[in-house]
Amino acid sequence: MILLDNVTKTYAGDKEPALDSVSLHIEPNEFVFLVGKSGAGKSTLMKMITKEENPDSGKIIIGGIDLDYVKKRHIPGYRRRLGVVFQDFKLLPRRTVYENVAFALEIAGMSGKEIRKTVPKVLELVDLLDQAKKFPSQLSGGQQQRVSIARSVARQPKILIADEPTANLDKLTTEEIMGLLKKINDFGTTILVTTHNENVVNTLQKRVVTMKDGKIVDDQKNNGIYKLDEKKIPPKPKRVIQTPGHAIKRKVL
Repeated sequence: MILLDNVTKTYAGDKEPALDSVSLHIEPNEFVFLVGKSGAGKSTLMKMITKEENPDSGKIIIGGIDLDYVKKRHIPGYRRRLGVVFQDFKLLPRRTVYENVAFALEIAGMSGKEIRKTVPKVLELVDLLDQAKKFPSQLSGGQQQRVSIARSVARQPKILIADEPTANLDKLTTEEIMGLLKKINDFGTTILVTTHNENVVNTLQKRVVTMKDGKIVDDQKNNGIYKLDEKKIPPKPKRVIQTPGHAIKRKVL
């Protein structure tokens, strides 16, 4: 579903690569967290998938599409195959909740009849059908993020990419958003989430890919936890054992 093979990217003026020979394979229907400190390469990797940036070398295949062969004029069409959720929502402020979702479908070329049939179903999925006539400014942060998710999944993409989707939300709202993403994943959508939220990662215990200095340094396939640096295990302490009636001997247990 998502394949990066030995991908390297260095930005002009930088001495070190943003991505350094990165290889990653994500299967259909996987839920994957991408973690790492700022500057680790997470954003650049996401931009490779959405074709906002091109690699200097390596191969990228997304949903069976070799991105080497996606010409510039075809990039908007390619991106419509993906669902993308941003931390700042990117909603149209002068359009209602219903109109924000409908607009995404209009761009995709869906007919008015199909839009009128699809939008209520999607809003029901994210529990916002009763907010359809409201504008973004009338919604809470969590509700705005749910509109963003509704807009992203309305075209039923096979892949959903979420870039820090809970960064500006409180704990309870964060849990609701992650529960929604998990439900979407259960329906068969491949999910890739970048996050700095340790609690989110440790609670869901999905696959966790850790990046550092442009490289993938850890890939926990199952029941992954949030860990940016390997902690050194201290050496086992030596204990002194006294043998009765004999000299003291030192043994390592």
